[in-house]
Amino acid sequence: MFPIILYKWDGEAMTPLPRFAPLARQRFSSYQLYRMEVQEERSIRTHNHFFACLHDAWLNLPESYTGRFADPNHLRKWCLITAGFRDERSIVASNEAEAEKIAAFVKPTAAENYAIVTVVGCVVTIYTAKSQSLKAMGKKDFQASKEAVFEVLARMIGVEVTDLKSNSETNDANMGRNSSRRGSDHER
Repeated sequence: MFPIILYKWDGEAMTPLPRFAPLARQRFSSYQLYRMEVQEERSIRTHNHFFACLHDAWLNLPESYTGRFADPNHLRKWCLITAGFRDERSIVASNEAEAEKIAAFVKPTAAENYAIVTVVGCVVTIYTAKSQSLKAMGKKDFQASKEAVFEVLARMIGVEVTDLKSNSETNDANMGRNSSRRGSDHER
């Protein structure tokens, strides 16, 4: 995968920013047509709000979820998978016993990065969460995944989505006011 090149529209042409010009010259040929896709930047504020809500939800999970999610990141990945923001791989075994063995073999590795492994008949399916990194997920997809995760979280903790969002916004604002005293423990 090629690194992203930033351009500036001057009213007549898209020109690579000076620091990207050598890369553009290396990658592109003169007078060739290239397809361009606009990739809107997502704001750090919405990114941080998402992770604040996620953390608050993780802290407020009902007792029935105790021990199920090691940290907010595991919860996030489970919610993404549950909400359909996932990648799937299937392995077809020759029989059910072999499928169970494959699943047993895959599960420890899957646990490292968090995955859900299922066996139905002789088919083993491994579900992993789609990456929400800035590079992997643009503004529109991130917003859709954020809303879908909020729906799952709200059902889990028994609140309305609007309550989940507003409580975290209040906590986020308080963290911002207190961050100078506490240092930078607000990393996500």
